[in-house]
Amino acid sequence: MSDLFTTLKDKVSGQQLKIVFPEGTDERILTAVHRLASEHILQPILIGNQEEISKKAAELNLSLDGIEVNDPRQYSEMDELVAAFVERRKGKATEEDARKILLDENYFGTMLVHLGKAHGLVSGAAHSTADTVRPALQIIKTKPGIKKTSGVFIMVRGDEKYVFADCAINIAPDSQDLAEIAIASAETAKMFDIDPRVALLSFSTKGSAKSPETEKVAEAVNIARELNPNLVLDGEFQFDAAFVPSVAEKKAPDSVIKGDANIFVFPSLEAGNIGYKIAQRLGNFEAVGPILQGLNKPVNDLSRGCNAEDVYKLALITAAQV
Repeated sequence: MSDLFTTLKDKVSGQQLKIVFPEGTDERILTAVHRLASEHILQPILIGNQEEISKKAAELNLSLDGIEVNDPRQYSEMDELVAAFVERRKGKATEEDARKILLDENYFGTMLVHLGKAHGLVSGAAHSTADTVRPALQIIKTKPGIKKTSGVFIMVRGDEKYVFADCAINIAPDSQDLAEIAIASAETAKMFDIDPRVALLSFSTKGSAKSPETEKVAEAVNIARELNPNLVLDGEFQFDAAFVPSVAEKKAPDSVIKGDANIFVFPSLEAGNIGYKIAQRLGNFEAVGPILQGLNKPVNDLSRGCNAEDVYKLALITAAQV
């Protein structure tokens, strides 16, 4: 395991954090939660039918010791969840609606997090991103000052660690969105012991080209500075001006970023998605994520192509976000 995850493991072990896994019968989930429980890193909560989960665990020769199992259809405190859900949805769901909706594992698990019966949630091994994120947006909601959640990757290669954002959620962020993404990404970076130095990227450096696209990024820099004056942040930058000191000296000599940025905010989802995959495939970086940020409590989304190691690592990240 990389030093990144060894550090996270040390941070969260012994805190008795409870993380919900709504996909209780998935082999990858069961394998990962067995490991998490047996290593006493956190307390997993599986959602699903007790008999089906026990049968699947037995087939895999995995113990369920230290793992809580909750079945929405037999949950003794369902009335509390239903009442809280109706209140949270503010007239958008009746009690009858809530009883049906909370039979869905993701909604049920998200309510456990909302009510403090768990600290975070990991889903997506068998569900779409929308299935995971929608309950979180409806129930947990975004932090004050953040209108939208966003998704970042931690790019790791040896001792190098960088944050790429947003690579997962917002297709066409506006200036306000980009500013919020920059600030949220800086907070995420600290979790991984990265001292944030934020560059907002474009195809222009400090007005070298003028277009609505570049001006959007320049405006985002102004908004972010107002929101967090203490953050080391600048833009708009071409990537080389943000990353290469000699280029920064020529293109942006007066900037607080001296070619030493470690958080890169992309101007669109297509740019971010392409950028992280180029670094991953051509640069041999490990791409850890996507990590969802901006929510009041941590919820993270697995790829449906994930393996048990991915589940284990994302659980560590989720616990570290608490």
